[in-house]
Amino acid sequence: MLKELEIKNWNNPQQLKQDRPDADLVHNDGFYFFNINIHRTMILIEFGEDCEATIVWCGTHDEYEATFKNNKDTIAKWLKSKGYIN
Repeated sequence: MLKELEIKNWNNPQQLKQDRPDADLVHNDGFYFFNINIHRTMILIEFGEDCEATIVWCGTHDEYEATFKNNKDTIAKWLKSKGYIN
């Protein structure tokens, strides 16, 4: 996954979804969860000229469920509490 993040230059969400169908948009500011074996990883992907990716959370699926409750509102509250969104 890290190598793919380094070499891909996704310009839009459609390109991302084409390469990574497991990408689950969880906040409209560009936050996606990815499935990596038994792990879930939340990554902020900024499309455009710079095309940057920042891993903001990583854990097992059980840790994901405990932290985020499979709920986008809970994800948004967590992102806000960490200063990622307003």
